[in-house]
Amino acid sequence: MDFVEGEILAFDKPYKWTSFDVVGKVRWMLCRKLGIKRLKVGHTGTLDPLATGVVVVCTGKKTKIIDELQKHTKEYVATLQLGATTPSYDLEKPVDATYPTEHITRSLIDSVMPRFIGEIWQVPPTFSAVKVDGKRAYAYARKGEEIELKPKLLVIDELEIVSYDDDKKQLTFRVVCSKGTYIRALARDIGEALHSGAHLIALRRTRVGDIRVEDCLDFEHFTAMLETEI
Repeated sequence: MDFVEGEILAFDKPYKWTSFDVVGKVRWMLCRKLGIKRLKVGHTGTLDPLATGVVVVCTGKKTKIIDELQKHTKEYVATLQLGATTPSYDLEKPVDATYPTEHITRSLIDSVMPRFIGEIWQVPPTFSAVKVDGKRAYAYARKGEEIELKPKLLVIDELEIVSYDDDKKQLTFRVVCSKGTYIRALARDIGEALHSGAHLIALRRTRVGDIRVEDCLDFEHFTAMLETEI
């Protein structure tokens, strides 16, 4: 493999790693192995630290096609906790409010979910990398500063219920969506549609374009691959 000329690699991102952690690790490993000081490395789409799954990494001249690769559809499997919200819409922040759930049934969920299929308008989370006046939204949010984020038009191609635990009020679903979709924001909106609240307690990106998570590298296998390829 020619990492300077350019390669496309797919990794199963570990829990609590940022996408930039993955890029930094790949760059460090390749520079060390190749005996060079610099190498262009970039990823094709941010995945939240508390999520796992597919992160596509480009090296060398292949970084020029990152913008094109970012357009690919993505698939996730997400689990929501109904009846409670957090400021970040996931487990990064503690619960800030609780809501009734006695009225939530599988039948109600089945009636609500189709609302989120097709073209939808979504307001990004305040704890996100969306830029506002040149700064990331999360920079404002972490200082407790309120900002107004504009809704974005997205496309959700598929939304399928995987399971629902009525005792725990936990809903797991699979979603196929366009670039720029925030699954945390989808969790928020589903909670509101159920006349309750919700936040994300687990998220796994299972596909980016044609790349599936079962075909991805972990860093143990990547180390072994470098030993044989170079």
